[in-house]
Amino acid sequence: MNLELFKEEKTKAVLVSLNENMTEQENISSLDELERLLDTAGGVAVARVTQNRTSPDKATYIGSGKVKELAEFISAYDGEIGLVVFDNELSPSQIANLESELDTRVIDRTMLILDIFAIHATTGEGKLQVEIACLRYTAPRLMGQGLKLSRLGGGIGTRGPGESKLESDRRHIKRRIDALKSELAELEKNRAVKRSARDKSGTMSAAIIGYTNAGKSTLLNYLTDAGILAEDKLFATLDPTTRRLTLPSGNEILLTDTVGFIDRLPTHLIKAFKSTLDELRYADIIICLTDASEPDSERVKKRAVTEKLIEELGAKEKRLITVYNKIDKVQEEEFIPNDSLRISAKNGTGIDSLLSELDEMVSCGKKVLKLFFPHAVRAKTADVYRHARVIGSEFIDDGVIITAECDRRAQGMFLEYAIIGNNKKP
Repeated sequence: MNLELFKEEKTKAVLVSLNENMTEQENISSLDELERLLDTAGGVAVARVTQNRTSPDKATYIGSGKVKELAEFISAYDGEIGLVVFDNELSPSQIANLESELDTRVIDRTMLILDIFAIHATTGEGKLQVEIACLRYTAPRLMGQGLKLSRLGGGIGTRGPGESKLESDRRHIKRRIDALKSELAELEKNRAVKRSARDKSGTMSAAIIGYTNAGKSTLLNYLTDAGILAEDKLFATLDPTTRRLTLPSGNEILLTDTVGFIDRLPTHLIKAFKSTLDELRYADIIICLTDASEPDSERVKKRAVTEKLIEELGAKEKRLITVYNKIDKVQEEEFIPNDSLRISAKNGTGIDSLLSELDEMVSCGKKVLKLFFPHAVRAKTADVYRHARVIGSEFIDDGVIITAECDRRAQGMFLEYAIIGNNKKP
């Protein structure tokens, strides 16, 4: 699978939206986001076309009249427009019909997001996940003649499986996906082993989540000097990065930067990136980041998208810290909920408050216990040193008493040795 970024001039594109039940502002906002996605993929929008209909046209999605207008507009650009991007999901037949009428490559929102993921996947696991998603969604739309096959030659909406790979596997797509899933399963085992080791260490973990471009990577970089890519582009970070952070009290926590959420995140990507998104499900704490510099209506919409995905991923009951980032771009009078932290991951404003909140959450799960180990099980004291913070020890006639700060996991491990009152054997 060739995931190299093609070196070419920015592709000029027309953005198209079918507005069934959105308000005008909602439609504009959605197209704004589509334009940012296009920019991330290396394209530039030269025009926007919106069609108001109660339902999509089965053949061309926007109807023959609007297609004719669009074709005339593209023709007037004398071949400079190389792409039409729909802010909706198209069927293979609709793409074929539109490309025939417009004589221009046509992709939909999902294909554009897949293309961006193909650009930004850097690890072996990320590349496998992207190829699975591409094959599940894009491959059926690439089979045929003319423009459909020419899409494989390069440009936005073409990354993913290369032409030779697709042609050789076109009759065996399912077999190819099964092979990729087997490779991915092996990598997932390695991730599970690492996660198990983290659990045994007793170190709590926090996942930094939020809408794409909320500043997650910038925050991780500020707190841990992680050195990961942080750009003002959608999906600049795809592969998760975990770093250890020492809090002001001396407590330690593992922070993970996760892939950004987006409205209408393709189902194929959610399925393909299950192992990556599991970092959120297994985290003890969720740091939910929101871009404070955006209009209130945008913040509300994006928070709703984030909260919905948290619920879908089975992480709704996790301890949550709500954080509004990019406060350096906000006017004082702009509304931000009082129960939320306000920070700037760029210049450090409010970071102390975030660290204090994390410290409190990590500390509240710990207890100082006195543990009694008779001589017969004295070897188990080594486990205390591995899984808890030993404060002191005292040797007595019938064994040893250890005082240790234990997290919830260690409390469960050593409960039978805990001294309750003056009783050495509860």
